[in-house]
Amino acid sequence: MAFGNMGNTSGTGVLFTRNPSTGEKKLYGEFLVNAQGEDVVAGIRTPEDLDTMKNCMPEAYKELVENCEILESHYKDMMDIEFTVQENRLWMLQCRTGKRTGKAAVKIAVDMVNEGLVDKRSAIKMVEPQHLDQLFTLSLRIRPLTKTKLATGLPASPGAAVGQVVFCADDAETWHAQGKKAILVRTETSPEDVGGMHAAAGILTARGGMTSHAAVVARGWGKCCVSGCSDIRVNDAEKVVVIGNTLIREENGSPSMETLVNFRRLKVMANADTPEDALTARNNGAQGIGLCRTEHMFFASDDRIKSVRKMIMAVTLEQRKAALDLLLPYQRSDFEGIFRAMDGLPVTIRLLDPPLHEFLPEEVNPMLGFRGCRLGISYPELTEMQARAIFQAAVLVSNQGVKVFPEIMVPLVGTPQELGHQVSLIRIVAKTVFAEMGTTLSYKVGTMIEIPRAALVADEIAKEADFFSFGTNDLTQMTFGYSRDDVAKFLPIYLSNGILQNDPLRLVLDQRGVGQLIKMATEKGRAAKPSLKVGICGETVGSLLLLHSSQRPD
Repeated sequence: MAFGNMGNTSGTGVLFTRNPSTGEKKLYGEFLVNAQGEDVVAGIRTPEDLDTMKNCMPEAYKELVENCEILESHYKDMMDIEFTVQENRLWMLQCRTGKRTGKAAVKIAVDMVNEGLVDKRSAIKMVEPQHLDQLFTLSLRIRPLTKTKLATGLPASPGAAVGQVVFCADDAETWHAQGKKAILVRTETSPEDVGGMHAAAGILTARGGMTSHAAVVARGWGKCCVSGCSDIRVNDAEKVVVIGNTLIREENGSPSMETLVNFRRLKVMANADTPEDALTARNNGAQGIGLCRTEHMFFASDDRIKSVRKMIMAVTLEQRKAALDLLLPYQRSDFEGIFRAMDGLPVTIRLLDPPLHEFLPEEVNPMLGFRGCRLGISYPELTEMQARAIFQAAVLVSNQGVKVFPEIMVPLVGTPQELGHQVSLIRIVAKTVFAEMGTTLSYKVGTMIEIPRAALVADEIAKEADFFSFGTNDLTQMTFGYSRDDVAKFLPIYLSNGILQNDPLRLVLDQRGVGQLIKMATEKGRAAKPSLKVGICGETVGSLLLLHSSQRPD
């Protein structure tokens, strides 16, 4: 055993062979003279910077530097090391792979490739999925803003945000127009708040879970959101939020963000519902749009939401067609912008799949309700309008030299007959539009596999489809029988009691259940149609485990 508490020629320390926050190639650590290792870790004494050791024990420090180089060269990674000096003699006590931030992970990986220490394949493995999340989101400086935790909510969308607290969407838009940052604080959000949500730097809600309206919209935009913060009391009249006994009006801080170093092996497509989102996705390396949710396009303005409500509440065919005539120009314009942003890359557009309660605040519409292809079959004029908008936009931008690859996806299909009905309708519209505009272009029609029955009869459905996209959100909900609207009531209990190991709706794909359905459907679909293209979308797509469990559909 080595003793670091034997006088001023002894000491103990902990170090990282590179800076775990920035990735800088420099020893980073702390050292205490005349102390044991526990003194550093437990915070019994305030340690000094590692450079102190260089001055008071130069020979031991020189040997420590040499040992660190040897250990990095052997393990080919940044190391976390504990050591003790006993009467000027160095003892290496422990060595393990060091934890690091996303920024540091990328820099260390790139530097080690440049140094010839590792190859690119090994370097990629040094950057974990959560590191990428950190790189794409804002973060506050390490210095704590407060020593007392005021409240806790759900991390609905990662990041950090700083700004003036506002309590209605209009105020958020006003502040944004003035070039000021705002935090939108609401009991819960609704489609009427979308304009303010987009303008706000961050969103805080008292109610709602990880898949609430605020959470889903914020994640789609990459905007920081804390939901379900039950400790807060929102007073709209007084325009204050009370957290415990603390009155909050404004917060300060300094966010910062770094860009991602582009190491890419897998082809990744993006979720994007607007031309701006599509351009952002392309600039960040997306190789197409894997899911464009057309219902989200209607959140862009009050006029669009009103038109959707008119369509939903229409009593006669004439009323519905009149509302759809108002929506078609909006859709066509958005599709034109998305096609331009994705010039030369595929764009997968999901037909309207609106949970009605997102457009009608008093409407209670269950997950298994009147949505998806059920809407398009009941009201074929709805599918006709969307298909017409897609094909008109595709031809218009194609005539301007843009390379367009539209892929239309029919949602919530459970039988081949449902898909067949919609595919037939789409092809008729395509033929009509091409005749009207005097040109043709290639396109694909496929479906989202999100109902367990669809996975079971995938071979039959594949005969009608050019591609499958597994919607893991709804497929997981329907396989487990969970609803995202109330799963937060019991999921924490399940996790704490070990009934579930992970949140299946967000973190890791359920491999034994949902994963097997995906595997089976992929095999059956490709057996029936070898050219079938297969993809995956949903909350769990970012999980590395998903890529293994789903047999890497492509």
